[in-house]
Amino acid sequence: MELKLGDTAPDFTAETTEGTINFHEWLGDNWGMIFSHPADYTPVCTTELGRTAKLKSEFEKRNVKVIAVSVDDLDSHKGWINDINETQNTTVNFPIIADADKKVAELYGMMHPNASDSMTVRSVFIISPDKKIKLTLTYPASTGRNFLELLRVIDSLQLTANYSVATPADWKDGEDVVIAPAIADADIPEKFPKGHKVIKPYLRTTPQPNR
Repeated sequence: MELKLGDTAPDFTAETTEGTINFHEWLGDNWGMIFSHPADYTPVCTTELGRTAKLKSEFEKRNVKVIAVSVDDLDSHKGWINDINETQNTTVNFPIIADADKKVAELYGMMHPNASDSMTVRSVFIISPDKKIKLTLTYPASTGRNFLELLRVIDSLQLTANYSVATPADWKDGEDVVIAPAIADADIPEKFPKGHKVIKPYLRTTPQPNR
């Protein structure tokens, strides 16, 4: 079954490089990012996991717990982590799920037969504290992910979860946002005391409310 935005992220129990976890319990009240890798000892994945490790403080600042999935066993993961640490000049500081039986990959639809019967594509799921899927992204195995874009999306998701706004194209944290169409013009001054601009009746902007 294909997972869609708003669906509850499937729960599972799995072995990881940081011990056995129950996914929902492990997430707790945090946001989460689960992302898959075609296999261990692959070049693009090595750079991605290194990049994620280096961005740990950025994920923590946003209350996001990160966990990776690869369809290899725990011993393979541990050897691969040594290579990641060495080649990417970092220390892997988040768990990697050992998914040799592909249970998690199949649960999350990370196996795409058109691409490969044996390897996962580069799937990303952002999950909110209520365990709902808020973002899905799928990259081909040949293209490394843009982790600054993932952080940007998390900023948008967290902002729009708490305020009646949306974020425009190429928005970055600190820039003006769009007022939700459902907000009546008469209610804007009270809800957005920083002021607003009316570009079109349906396009109204305001400074980011939580800055």
